[in-house]
Amino acid sequence: MSNPAFALDPRLDNDTRLVASLALCDVRLMNDARFPWLVLVPRQADKVEICDLSPDDQALLWREVTQASQALRIVEPFDKLNLGALGNIVRQLHVHVVARREGDAAWPGPVWGSGTAVPYGEQALAALLQTLREAIG
Repeated sequence: MSNPAFALDPRLDNDTRLVASLALCDVRLMNDARFPWLVLVPRQADKVEICDLSPDDQALLWREVTQASQALRIVEPFDKLNLGALGNIVRQLHVHVVARREGDAAWPGPVWGSGTAVPYGEQALAALLQTLREAIG
């Protein structure tokens, strides 16, 4: 299902770290310690909207979003899960999976555009990536 012409948008590459590669998507961790936040990026070139995927790939995308959500729940319990496929700044198709807690830095508003990202420390990032990889399987 991957496309050899696929290239990750440089902004996503800069802002996230690879957690795992599933059948359709790369699962990436947003490098912002304020929010447990995964981004799923289908490895297909020239896709902007979910409806640009084939019906089978749309179904697979939602299965992978569910898989990532369940892993996030194991690693970082949350009060509410936020999902989004905005694409207003980064046009490449990607789906945000954000674990929210009452009282977090943006609660109850959206995380997008809320304050300045706080990068994980090197050790904390490595530990979280490992734990997420184990939870995703």
